[in-house]
Amino acid sequence: MSNTIGHSLLHQTLLHPTVLEQQTKINSCNISGNSFFLPKSTANQAKSQIRKSPLSTKFRSNNVKTTKLPMGTQGPVSVVPRAVLASEPTSELAGRFNLDGNSDLQVRVSFPDAGSISQVDLQVTNSSNSLVLHWGAICDRHEKWILPSRYPDGTRVYKDRALRTPFVKTGSNSFLNIEIDDPAILAIEFLILDEAQNKWFKNNGDNFHVKLPVKHRLNLNVSVPEDLVQVQAYLRWERKGKQMYTPEQEKVEYEAARAELLEEITRGTSIEDLRAKLLNKNDKNQIQKPPISETISKIPDDLVQTQAYIRWEAAGKPNYSPDEQLREFEEARKELQIELEKGASLDEIRHKITKGEMKTKATPKKKNIVERIQRKKRDLMQLINKYVAGSETGQEKISVKPKSLTVVELYSETKKEEDVGSILSKKIVNLSGMELLVLVTKPDGKTRIILATDFREPLILHWALSKTGGDWLEPPSTILPDGSVSLDKAAETKFGQISFGDPPCQVQSLEIEIEGEDFVGMPFVLLSNGNWIKNKGSDFYVDFSTKPKQFRKDAGEGKGTAKDLLEKIAGLESEAQKSFMHRFNIAADLIEEAKDFGELGLAGILVWMRFMATRQLIWNKNYNVKPREISKAQDRLTDLLQNIYKSHPQYRELLRMILSTVGRGGEGDVGQRIRDEILVIQRNNDCKGGMMEEWHQKLHNNTSPDDVVICQALIDYIKSDFDISVYWKTLNENGITKERLLSYDRAIHSEPSFRRDQKDGLLRDLGNYMRTLKAVHSGADLESAISNCMGYKAEGQGFMVGVNINPVSGLPSGFPELLQYVLTHVEDKNVEGLLEGLLEAREDLQPLLSQSNDRLKDLLFLDIALDSTVRTVIERGYEELNDAGPEKIMYFIILVLENLALSWDNNEDLIYCLKGWNHALNMLKSKDDFWALYAKSVLDRTRLALATKAESYQRVLQPSAEYLGSLLGVDQWALNIFTEEIIRAGSAASLSSLLNRLDPVLRKTANLGSWQIISPVEAVGYVAVVDELLTVQNKSYERPTILIAKSVKGEEEIPDGTVAVLTPDMPDVLSHVSVRARNSKVCFATCFDPNILVDLQAKEGKRLHLKTTSADIVYREVKDGEVEVAGPIVVKEESSMPRLTLVRKQFAGRYAISSDEFTSELVGAKSRNISYLKGKVPSWVGIPTSVALPFGVFEKVLSEDCNQVSFSAVAEKLDTLKKKLKAGDSSTLGEIRKTVLELLPPSQLVEELRNKMISSGMPWPGDENEQRWEQAWTAIKKVWASKWNERAYFSTRKVKLDHDYLCMAVLVQEIINADYAFVIHTTNPSSGDSSEIYAEVVKGLGETLVGAYPGRALSFICKKTDLTSPKVLGYPSKPIGLFIRRSIIFRSDSNGEDLEGYAGAGLYDSVPMDEEEKVVLDYSSDPLIIDGSFQQSILSSIAKAGHAIEELYGSPQDIEGVVRDGKIYVVQTRPQM
Repeated sequence: MSNTIGHSLLHQTLLHPTVLEQQTKINSCNISGNSFFLPKSTANQAKSQIRKSPLSTKFRSNNVKTTKLPMGTQGPVSVVPRAVLASEPTSELAGRFNLDGNSDLQVRVSFPDAGSISQVDLQVTNSSNSLVLHWGAICDRHEKWILPSRYPDGTRVYKDRALRTPFVKTGSNSFLNIEIDDPAILAIEFLILDEAQNKWFKNNGDNFHVKLPVKHRLNLNVSVPEDLVQVQAYLRWERKGKQMYTPEQEKVEYEAARAELLEEITRGTSIEDLRAKLLNKNDKNQIQKPPISETISKIPDDLVQTQAYIRWEAAGKPNYSPDEQLREFEEARKELQIELEKGASLDEIRHKITKGEMKTKATPKKKNIVERIQRKKRDLMQLINKYVAGSETGQEKISVKPKSLTVVELYSETKKEEDVGSILSKKIVNLSGMELLVLVTKPDGKTRIILATDFREPLILHWALSKTGGDWLEPPSTILPDGSVSLDKAAETKFGQISFGDPPCQVQSLEIEIEGEDFVGMPFVLLSNGNWIKNKGSDFYVDFSTKPKQFRKDAGEGKGTAKDLLEKIAGLESEAQKSFMHRFNIAADLIEEAKDFGELGLAGILVWMRFMATRQLIWNKNYNVKPREISKAQDRLTDLLQNIYKSHPQYRELLRMILSTVGRGGEGDVGQRIRDEILVIQRNNDCKGGMMEEWHQKLHNNTSPDDVVICQALIDYIKSDFDISVYWKTLNENGITKERLLSYDRAIHSEPSFRRDQKDGLLRDLGNYMRTLKAVHSGADLESAISNCMGYKAEGQGFMVGVNINPVSGLPSGFPELLQYVLTHVEDKNVEGLLEGLLEAREDLQPLLSQSNDRLKDLLFLDIALDSTVRTVIERGYEELNDAGPEKIMYFIILVLENLALSWDNNEDLIYCLKGWNHALNMLKSKDDFWALYAKSVLDRTRLALATKAESYQRVLQPSAEYLGSLLGVDQWALNIFTEEIIRAGSAASLSSLLNRLDPVLRKTANLGSWQIISPVEAVGYVAVVDELLTVQNKSYERPTILIAKSVKGEEEIPDGTVAVLTPDMPDVLSHVSVRARNSKVCFATCFDPNILVDLQAKEGKRLHLKTTSADIVYREVKDGEVEVAGPIVVKEESSMPRLTLVRKQFAGRYAISSDEFTSELVGAKSRNISYLKGKVPSWVGIPTSVALPFGVFEKVLSEDCNQVSFSAVAEKLDTLKKKLKAGDSSTLGEIRKTVLELLPPSQLVEELRNKMISSGMPWPGDENEQRWEQAWTAIKKVWASKWNERAYFSTRKVKLDHDYLCMAVLVQEIINADYAFVIHTTNPSSGDSSEIYAEVVKGLGETLVGAYPGRALSFICKKTDLTSPKVLGYPSKPIGLFIRRSIIFRSDSNGEDLEGYAGAGLYDSVPMDEEEKVVLDYSSDPLIIDGSFQQSILSSIAKAGHAIEELYGSPQDIEGVVRDGKIYVVQTRPQM
């Protein structure tokens, strides 16, 4: 080796990470040969194709070039440096401190030489696993902390004043290493926080203070030879564990090595002594002499490296240490030297290498066994993507305008409207700009063929009939249309001109009608002016055997789909079913149009490809196609999908699903090898007849994904010692029956039958052949996906000859070893380590998937394969969890959730769920008493995330599946479960199963039981099961009914006749429907146990008796004739409901009033109560400033001249509404609300409202600009319009309130941009206990608490005798929080909200002037969740505020408020109902 140390081995080994963990110790030099040696290229390009060192021939340093070491007396450059300079900074113990009992802190500080970095090492013995260093740096002893720019991974900035870095727990101790590279920093100061216990550790009440040593100055006028710097850099790298360096770190290391040598020189060491010390010149026993003569140096390095690669391959591609790599280079050089000494020239050696004739004595090396990979610590926030395909409502606007129908298409629609019978097939063929319609129908047992074209020249049909699909038979004279001429084995019929439609259109057309079932098809060509017109060089063929399409009414009109695209796909299906080549090429032709349709267009392509993959569509029909043509078509389609993946990230999840249904396609003409290599198998193994010959014919005719299964069945059959039942078992388990084998155009009739002497050869060759098949057909096959990314060459005689798949460039260091680990352990029974490896590989891939790469689709197929393997592995690992505790189940949940987050678009909610699970696991490990309660909230949120995704798939995919399926005649059962099967195909189903395992464990540990009782009422009634409470809220049941409702959102009404509502859903205890249930004395409860729920649903129609306690429900069936007397059960009769009356309010002459003018004649109870609280509550409770638009203002505005048109419209619609409502039609309500929004503001209203707001200290929106006032005016109108919302209207009708007498004042308040919002009931609503306060808290604005937002709020109770000790009942699971800029809110305040015996609160809208921002919440960093003292302070303050207001009124109160910067604000209170 004539270059620098170890032929750039220094540079190469410096870059390799330590990824794999040995069974007993870290293997710090476990360098894969695949990482060190490059796969051979074609040998005549060996030098240019051999992978270069990741470092250049200079050791990354500014303007520093490599110098060759001298040869001869000083020895070759393969000298391994042995001497040790002071390359590592020495350190000493800076202090030892006792933290708590047997837990000690030990601090060591390095004393760096010039150019190196100061290090502080901290160790805490006998520690918990939740320690955090709260720290900063000191530049001057009297200054405040500064935040260094360099800090450990995982560090977060705390309030811009300090850094917080987690310790790393190993065994019973915790460790942390801090590196300081800023010379201005003199010391660091810190405290230690145990986050789980919220416990601080200080140094006798003060900060810990650690001084840093002062660095020496160097003599910058002295230079050091670069070869010595390089050797010293190698020594530093070796002593640091041969870790991986980034290019920036390499530069730092190189300069640090130079600084160390300069330090030696400044101490008086000469360059000569330095060289001797480094190279051990004075110790001749340690100097490595040249192992062979100097002529070795004449052998070019590229040949040495190529020969080293050949040796590495022959040895089984082992992982070599750096020392072993050095030895391998020397051995390779020796082998080449021997060839030279035999008389061969360098050109002859190069030629032998090119021809693959170069031999080696290398023998396979036993591979190291790696038991577990070491996962890198990652920032989960880096995984967040917010790509959303559709709009906020999920319905994406399709901008593609439907094309107007052509004349031929119009004719086709005209014929379909006639009574032409069942449609067998329809196809429109392009003829050089003209179109030909071929429509086949089945009227009354006949077959009718309708042909039509817009071709202008006279046209003749030259046609025949077929009984086998490929023959031409002369049609019987009885079926020939008038004017036809019989020929030998054919007939000719002229097209006729016809007119149709209005305005009239003209086409040439003819019809042929065939009796009976003797013929299966009709071949034909066209003749015009002596010219033959064919179908791309072949005959046209009309197939009669297709089953009639069943057009299903339930498919609707294609609503919610890219309808035009789906109909085009259906029209092309008869062409697509000829072969995979046709289908993939048609899909490629349509993909741009699908992209223009957006999410629904790509959903249509996915549905179509999924129908294909699940064998719902015909794969091959009457068409022979070469495998290479299929491969080429796949390649074309997947290239186009890859390009959309790059340019449209919002569709990536859909595109991944499409790719998973389509094979990768071939590279290097792999497709053709399907045909060629089956011949090799037959020739090599003497198996040319029987089943193998039939399979050979099928493969030549039309290969398909079935061939992968057939090949695997043959391998399993041979491995089982030729047990034919194993062959059929493999086929049947993968959907291939004997009937399917017989259905191929080239049917497989025979079973395999081999001799025992063929066994080894067949297993070898079929194994090689499987790679070829999977390269074309299997997008999600792990082994072939890895091979395509890592690269491979010809392997096995006659297989993949000449195929050279190069490795994908830019793969992370250590990635080959990681994939090898996965392949080695992919069949392991204990799957935890394998799952970690699969996820580590996916994490490493993520940055590459968002970058431009010409091999992106190979990376995508690898990621899809890894994802798919996670699902199969986790299902295999269920047995491992049978006796596992909650800690292991939670860890598996974390792994599967991470996998989903790597696959889904818009995954922010999943990432926060993942962080929540990590926090829950840490709570469990630290034995936190509330770990199960917190984990239950994360579990509930995770279930919500899965349900939301399922709803998204149902919305986007199911309509397309049903509509396209109806057009293609897909079996109804396949359509019914389409979306369900899509979900099952991913790991979401596995995650759901794991959650179901853990749920009962958490409920038992947290003492939650199977029920949460929201309204504890005993009830007897008949069971009815509904999907959504919303769909039956306006229904009236004739007999007492117990509703089992799968979905309850929180804003519904309780239907008349209902005595109980039981649901698995989780509405808040203080939601609208919960309050309604308690007021109406209806039993209302959430059931957490799915088994109980299933049992209740099974009792539909039966009469049950429900008996409730504060925490449970006991139920039993009441037999017919049994008189039920247990309990004071109240059956409500409509006639017994109290009739409530309203007093019509009049306009009092003022458009706006201040809070000191609020009276019962002017405003509702909401406004009066907030005015009453001012000056009476404790000073630490804030009350927002308020003004109001009093009763009668709305009616006055309606009567103003500027709104007379609108007024008459509203009056007319109101009159119409009353008439329609009597007939049961409520559709006019929406029209009234729209009309109200058209009102114009009288100038006097604007002036009065402005004056009142400004005089009260509130900002006037109009002062910003006119648009801001328009926003405010719109919000006011929306409050008025909410008088006519459906829920409020039907609620008032139920209690017989006169809706005309309902008046709406508007309370105007400045919005407090809340950190948290709360609702208090000063008597516990679930138990009725007046001695304790119950409250719920959400992050952000309170709309998520009182509105229909999914998930639970944080809930707690607090005894009034001990208001400083709140008890948390449940942690939050709401994924969304609402936040807003400084703004104004307009609150409804009607005269019908707080009537005695009727809770009208919440029926009408409160509308902010500005739209709230929806934020996905991260509870794992929320101090209300993780900071015990903060939580206690806030919850106690909320309870104290509630108690003070209750005492002020002297009765239980329902209070709403917010928290801002720790201060409590109350925004409204009302009597608790």
